[in-house]
Amino acid sequence: MLADMKKIKTILTNAQTIAIVGLSPKKNRPSNMVGQYLQEAGFSIIPVNPGQIEILGEKCYASLCDIPEIVDIVDIFRRSDKVGSIVDDAIAIRAGTVWMQLGIRNEQAAQKAKDAGIPVIMDRCIKIDHMALD
Repeated sequence: MLADMKKIKTILTNAQTIAIVGLSPKKNRPSNMVGQYLQEAGFSIIPVNPGQIEILGEKCYASLCDIPEIVDIVDIFRRSDKVGSIVDDAIAIRAGTVWMQLGIRNEQAAQKAKDAGIPVIMDRCIKIDHMALD
């Protein structure tokens, strides 16, 4: 567990841009609360939600592959069985880290990302872990 927190601290300390896949425009949804927290913490967030144009004042993209800039962390708020194609896109854009939110685990997708040289965090909340750094 201590090694995990050291890895998480390194990832979060070095990240600037976080793409949030499945970011909801609804303020009461966990993804929206996490996105807002990350903005307030100084991260640049990029919403990924094909049904939206803008969320939290940021331009929304239909997929990771549409994002025109480097993504340090892909934060996933989608069901575990939907993670595979998201990880494929994360590999395609050479994302820095794949982060699956609390309750989300996909061992096969995680292994694929690791095989591509991308660190993976599973079943953890990026907001909770960032708040624990201080």
